[in-house]
Amino acid sequence: MADITWEEPFCAEGSSCFQLGTDQQGNGYITLAGAEETYLRDSRDALRQLILDIKAGKADHLL
Repeated sequence: MADITWEEPFCAEGSSCFQLGTDQQGNGYITLAGAEETYLRDSRDALRQLILDIKAGKADHLL
């Protein structure tokens, strides 16, 4: 298992809490708080682009 540094969870009222993490090899991670052993991994650049796209409204259709 990678040595992942997890950020504090992002929680919405009545929703699951998501956590973002990084490792020393340049990977970015997303998981549900409390389930850190199961995660989605990609490059930090991919994680950065995902966050920018969400902020730009590209995932608003999912709300």
